Amino acid sequence: MNLLPWKKRTPLDGTLARLRDEMERTFDRFFTEPLGLASFELSGTRAQTWIPPLDVSETDSEVTIRAEVPGIAIKDLAISVAGTTLTIAGEKEERKEKKEENFHQSECHFGSFRRVLDLPDRVDAGRVTAEYDNGVVTVHVAKKPGVQARQVEIKPAGETRPAPDAKPTPRKIPVGV
Repeated sequence: MNLLPWKKRTPLDGTLARLRDEMERTFDRFFTEPLGLASFELSGTRAQTWIPPLDVSETDSEVTIRAEVPGIAIKDLAISVAGTTLTIAGEKEERKEKKEENFHQSECHFGSFRRVLDLPDRVDAGRVTAEYDNGVVTVHVAKKPGVQARQVEIKPAGETRPAPDAKPTPRKIPVGV
């Protein structure tokens, strides 16, 4: 989440402030949505790309993925794991608009989505669980027991040391001639 400092507005900001705000929102969408896919105009109709936001976290025992999917029923969600690839897919059906309603703005996203994540090699694809609560699906992927990441020492350039498990080579000392 990006926090922006509060800016005091003056009456002179008016149109320029609104233009600046719209440009900031456009750039935010470009850099925060995968591949910069934001909504766009297509021959007079508005086409939406919708990709739910994810939170991915990791502990020593599991990887947790949280996806915000408001308005999607459990039956319209699909989660699959193949090797170290996790796929979350779903569809949110567009609501039918009534003829007598005149929409002035519509920001609700509809349609299908698919998120594909590459997981670490040490996950156990056979031990994956998912739960859905209040528009958020949480996927827990357990890690294989005993597989731990190893820290690697960083040395200054030019400094060479033998590997810790390497045996020193014996030096031959010439004996008197």
